[in-house]
Amino acid sequence: MKTLIIIGALLGVCLTQALADDSVNENNQGNDGGNSHQNVNINNQDHIANINSYNGWKGWDAVWDYSKELFATRLFNKRACIVAKMNKDAFPSLEKLNKFKDQKPAKGTSPPPFLRFSISKTRIRNVAQFGRPINTLCKGVPTYYAQQDQGGALLFESQGCVDTGILGLFGIYLCGNISGC
Repeated sequence: MKTLIIIGALLGVCLTQALADDSVNENNQGNDGGNSHQNVNINNQDHIANINSYNGWKGWDAVWDYSKELFATRLFNKRACIVAKMNKDAFPSLEKLNKFKDQKPAKGTSPPPFLRFSISKTRIRNVAQFGRPINTLCKGVPTYYAQQDQGGALLFESQGCVDTGILGLFGIYLCGNISGC
């Protein structure tokens, strides 16, 4: 009987690790005198990454839904949520996010790749159409759609933009004035 319990416990641990979510923690101190901390939680089964950026009033939460090819970001200081189509060829895969947790960007490396999105002025009325994870994130706040800008917008042209990327891995700039906020 004890042998069955031990075998069951070991099997449970192995299955739990195989199906478990992965977490990535990134702490950025001293960059422009600021301090921020990010968590990236990966749900491999549902193909979703949840990203939390803890930076006080400038903090934000995001859901990257790979199965729907959408991402959404809730900006705390704007009291708004932004939804956009995910560019599969440009976004890091869930596997790359998982590998990132074991890597630290070396000093002097080139900046991470980035995408720039322009926020529309039209509010989305039915956020539920994007699925439960995005609906849960954006529920109760004005939600807007953003389109990826084409061409090579330079970082210094990103005034009025919010950086909602993963530190050292990938940058997403959401740009534009959000009406009603």
